[in-house]
Amino acid sequence: MLSILALVFSLPAVGLIWEFQSYRLTDPFAAFAEPAGLMRGCTDIPEAVALADTLQTRALRIERYMESLDAKKAEIAKAEAALRERVAELKSQKAGLQSGRDGATQAVRNDIDRLIALYDQMKPAEAAAILTNLPSDFAAEILMRVNPETGARIIAAVEPRQAALLTAEMGARSVRKR
Repeated sequence: MLSILALVFSLPAVGLIWEFQSYRLTDPFAAFAEPAGLMRGCTDIPEAVALADTLQTRALRIERYMESLDAKKAEIAKAEAALRERVAELKSQKAGLQSGRDGATQAVRNDIDRLIALYDQMKPAEAAAILTNLPSDFAAEILMRVNPETGARIIAAVEPRQAALLTAEMGARSVRKR
């Protein structure tokens, strides 16, 4: 008698376990994919039906939101690529401008070096006459760059008042460089 009772009670339990295992093996996400599977046996309860509808609506909203996030991610990636491209372009332009500036600066230095060489070759009295007619900051710059002996002879040939101004300008120039 006991074995018959055990068989009667165990058959439904084995059937439920078998159904649960086959359900899990076939599609583990079926409950999320099909709300109808969740509603099996509950269609006569209005609250359960309303809850299922609400959940389905929310699932659709989430799906749409995720799609919009993916679209925004794509837009951001596209904008990042455009920005990287623009930065690379600007860097190349900056390098071109820098090399152009370096060339222009070198040309100016070459011109100044030729001018200094010219003043080094002049007679001190002639150089002094020209320097007194130049702006004092420019004349001081020339005097600072010429050979010190030549500079001393040129300053000696300049009127004492003008020589004092040029010397003061040269000293101020040295202080500004520090």
